[in-house]
Amino acid sequence: MTQDQTDHAASGIIVAIIPARGGSKQVPGKNVTRIGGIPLIQRAVRAAAAAERVDLVVVSTDDDKIAELSVAAGARVIRRPAEISGDTASSESAVLHALDEVESGGVTVDVVVFIQATSPFIPSDRIDVAVDEVRSRQYDSMFSAHETYGFLWRRDDAGAAVAINHDAAGRPRRQDREPHYLETGAFYVLEAEGFRHAGHRFFGRVGIVEVPEWSAVEIDDAQHVAVASALAGLVDQPVSIDVKAVVTDFDGVHTDDTVLVDTAGEEQVRVSREDGMGVARLRRAGIPMLILSTEVNPVVRARANKLRVPVLHGIDDKEQALAAWAAENGIALADIAYLGNDVNDLPAMRIVGWPVAVANAHPEVRSAARVVLGKSGGQGAVRELIERVLTADRPR
Repeated sequence: MTQDQTDHAASGIIVAIIPARGGSKQVPGKNVTRIGGIPLIQRAVRAAAAAERVDLVVVSTDDDKIAELSVAAGARVIRRPAEISGDTASSESAVLHALDEVESGGVTVDVVVFIQATSPFIPSDRIDVAVDEVRSRQYDSMFSAHETYGFLWRRDDAGAAVAINHDAAGRPRRQDREPHYLETGAFYVLEAEGFRHAGHRFFGRVGIVEVPEWSAVEIDDAQHVAVASALAGLVDQPVSIDVKAVVTDFDGVHTDDTVLVDTAGEEQVRVSREDGMGVARLRRAGIPMLILSTEVNPVVRARANKLRVPVLHGIDDKEQALAAWAAENGIALADIAYLGNDVNDLPAMRIVGWPVAVANAHPEVRSAARVVLGKSGGQGAVRELIERVLTADRPR
């Protein structure tokens, strides 16, 4: 143990507390809304857990589904009393209650990291920076913000525009202007005892921890969900995909979603030999695979037989069929990657841990995906997914 770690242990632990109510008027079930295939509450838990300085992640909630997802992501759940669970209850009241519960077990908390689950892109390394500043007593409280040089305006009583942070008659160049900082609402880092006395998140010497502007998205309405879902495909691109099974659609995934029809009405499709080699590698690794298709054409089963992969085709309800297959094989849905391309794949994608889209997937499918592949259907997308599954660290 280093001297820094010894001092840390002696002074108390660092606890991340995430208040997450079940009710939401603008976005029903907001805290369990999936962004890039991951529920918001699990994104917050994972961001907190990925911060090196955080010792314990706690979720304060009144909702069973939020509690279930939080535990699955590795958080401790503290049930929030009804009196601080309504629309008028402050987030601070939930954080203070959770802090009391943690310390009632004989643990001393030195620093509280107050995280908002409605911010899907929290940079864990910036949490660590803020914790170090507060632990060293450089600041008593800190908040995440990004630098902005924007010109701000307000409306007066008559509705006319009035400049706030600039002189409209002589506006300087960007390089000559003083930067301002826009609070993101993503996280706050607070010296625990000072927070108790103040009862709110801004007290003592207040500091700013700068975060990238792209991380400032906050989910308050359906439009924010759409923006965050589109951004997730760019921000969330893990190299490895750690799963125990792979399930794919057929048309538009193994094929390029086109067919050749001969004069007898027989259909032919074009597939990738590259995908075939990938499936063989997956099979040798002992990772189960299933093809799940709504298509009734015999070509689906013929290709599955060639790949030596089980197939369910002519399936109208993919969600139910996938859930039943997973249960029969003893595989948790969270441990499955599902690769799709079109809107009929969405129900199945929503129940797995790793919804994946081919590069040329329908926009709704891309938005629902945790990973968007670089290759299109029929052009090596299946092989790309398999290679990323095989690179994941797994017990031997």
